[in-house]
Amino acid sequence: MTNGISLNTKKILVTGSNGLLGQKITDLALADPAIDLIATSKGENRHPVKEGYSYIDLDILNEQRLREVVAEYRPDAIINTAAMTNVDACEQDPEGCRKLNVGAVAELASLSEAFGIHLIHLSTDFIFDGEEGPYAEDAIPNPLSLYGQSKLDAERIIQQSHSKWAILRTILVYGVVADMSRSNIVLWAKGALEKGQPLKVVNDQWRMPTLAEDLAQACLLAATKEAEGLYHISGKDMFSIDELVAAVADFWGLDKSLISQVSSATLNQAAPRPKRTGFLLDKARTVLGYEPHSFSEGLAVVDRQLKAEK
Repeated sequence: MTNGISLNTKKILVTGSNGLLGQKITDLALADPAIDLIATSKGENRHPVKEGYSYIDLDILNEQRLREVVAEYRPDAIINTAAMTNVDACEQDPEGCRKLNVGAVAELASLSEAFGIHLIHLSTDFIFDGEEGPYAEDAIPNPLSLYGQSKLDAERIIQQSHSKWAILRTILVYGVVADMSRSNIVLWAKGALEKGQPLKVVNDQWRMPTLAEDLAQACLLAATKEAEGLYHISGKDMFSIDELVAAVADFWGLDKSLISQVSSATLNQAAPRPKRTGFLLDKARTVLGYEPHSFSEGLAVVDRQLKAEK
């Protein structure tokens, strides 16, 4: 011990720390004295706890500022959670999508290489076409959307870099934080049903929804174990989207008659979605010690947090 800091403390810089996943990583890092956290995001810090870690207002599209921060703090690991994740917005703003999802990642990979940093990057099930899910890490990608293509391009840049890297692909992340910048499928369905709003929900897409706490845990497991390579990180239960929304209704005792099933084709969305994704979690379980909550357990976690906010 030196000045109260353990010699094996790991310094971890997180991008996009104001997002759902970023805030959950902050929660876990605050509870772990072996982690020295540098949280970075655009604008003011939205996490309710402001002490016990460093926060930096950082736009990772500003390459000079990004380089300055990395050079100053010299983290052992960078966890990159920043991304444009709205699939239809990526179709409508392909340039913005490429800048954040590909360009910024290329810069992070370059900096990680230059400074000997372990880069942990978040990717997505949307790199797959959904014809043969659930997928193992070595399945052949075939993205259907600009979003999926941007995330795959970023993966390839990282894989071709000479940095030490881990890529964590995930699916349909849900959870709750004190200051939400955007909703997610669980909160959206719960909120709409509580207001008595009818919901049109697709019945021809299947996913394995991921509790944000589980994904945050996987990120820190990858960092602390210095894991390298590709990892599939999701929940353990497969649902069609209408089954998922019905499970939300059942958990909170809401009116399922408000839910009507529709096909994806009727929604006229800008970007096509993969039909059936889902992940095989064997590698994450074996190498990282990852063990996700069931969906019902995850809803109970969300419920406890929502009650604690009141």
